[in-house]
Amino acid sequence: MELTNKTIIVTGASSGIGAAAARLFASEGANVVLAARRSEELRSVAEDITRSGGRAVWCSGDVLDGAYLAMLTELALHSFGGLNGAFNNVGIVGDMVAVPEMSIDNWNTVIATNLTSAFWAAKAQVPALKEQGGGSIIFTSSFVGFSNGGLPGMGAYAASKAGLNGLVQSLASEHAADGIRINALLPGGTITPAGGEGNPDALNFVSGLHPMKRMASASEIAQAAVFLLSDRSQFMTGSPMIVDGGMSVRLL
Repeated sequence: MELTNKTIIVTGASSGIGAAAARLFASEGANVVLAARRSEELRSVAEDITRSGGRAVWCSGDVLDGAYLAMLTELALHSFGGLNGAFNNVGIVGDMVAVPEMSIDNWNTVIATNLTSAFWAAKAQVPALKEQGGGSIIFTSSFVGFSNGGLPGMGAYAASKAGLNGLVQSLASEHAADGIRINALLPGGTITPAGGEGNPDALNFVSGLHPMKRMASASEIAQAAVFLLSDRSQFMTGSPMIVDGGMSVRLL
């Protein structure tokens, strides 16, 4: 029970990595505060957790709204008496087109969803963790935009994730002395509704890009998140933790 009595916010919790993480965190003893836009799916995940003996509350909304991120922190404080961590997992790829053909709307949406939402999350979560005496925050980033992970057609996504990696490192430096650890989790291809689930051709293609010749399950990425939220990683902060089946090694 790595997360016993820790209260953790999970965004993007209605499906994929976020839902798998929420279920795993609860099974490891955490109180989970679930966030996503889709109310029915979010409710279903929360009900699954409570039926299994876990503790979960949920609130649907959009992470582009800073007030919603602040409300999630208040929900954690009201429901469970504090906040110990967060897994800020929301992200989108956007349109897969070269930058000269990319619309400004696509650019703005990807940057706002992947990077600006992290700014709002940090503004809401860091003061609560500081008040609690410390904790751990994870942001889901990507090997795309890190090291030699640039891929064609992903200019907005790469820019947003490179910016997120930089934000994580600055936040980690600013708040290490407060006992707050802030790390980035960089998954490789993962089988999720947004990651090709149900499309065998797409899954086979992406699997073949990885040296391990397979994609991750959402639960495998969630296991890495447990490590970053638990006391086992208490000397890690500002780290880009790569969990990509060797994809970034292949690109070096």
